[in-house]
Amino acid sequence: MFKIGVMASGGGSNFKAIIDRIGEGDLEAQCKFLITNNGTCGAVSHAEEFGIPVYHISGKTHPVVADYETAMMDVLNKYDVDLLILAGYMKALPACMIHRMPDRILNIHPSLLPKYGGKGFWGIHVHEAVIAAHEKESGPTVHLVSEEIDQGRILAQVKVPVLEGDTPEVLAARVLEQEHNLYWKTIRDYAAELRS
Repeated sequence: MFKIGVMASGGGSNFKAIIDRIGEGDLEAQCKFLITNNGTCGAVSHAEEFGIPVYHISGKTHPVVADYETAMMDVLNKYDVDLLILAGYMKALPACMIHRMPDRILNIHPSLLPKYGGKGFWGIHVHEAVIAAHEKESGPTVHLVSEEIDQGRILAQVKVPVLEGDTPEVLAARVLEQEHNLYWKTIRDYAAELRS
């Protein structure tokens, strides 16, 4: 059984989609913890519903950088998960975490990387940029996390049409629907790749 940890900052719909697939038996994994930098976000409610331990680690809880990094590493060391899954986590990871789990941290990004990735491209800003550039397609990308934001090896992408008259919110909803299906499958396939 594969062990995963999840990090999330927002509503947690990708997190819930993953947990649901575990519950349905489609994804043979155990979720050992949720780390969040937002103690009142929707992801926390999902974790509590499924009995998953929650760790709120942020600049508010740990204002000293060294303490913040130590708290993060303590969770990783306690559970020793096989993969760390970023599901709408809105902060760059400390380098110590990336070094602790090389090629074992996955992120999902709401554009077809390498387009519209990196600093400033998060959430609705991605979809605003896609529409402003008159792109004909967009879609989510699952990639490995490296020290350069959104630059890690791409594991999977799904193309989504950008339709005439789309608002950023409408496009975001269309992309998110594909994220929910893509992420758990990519976790499953990458876990199998690592096992072999």
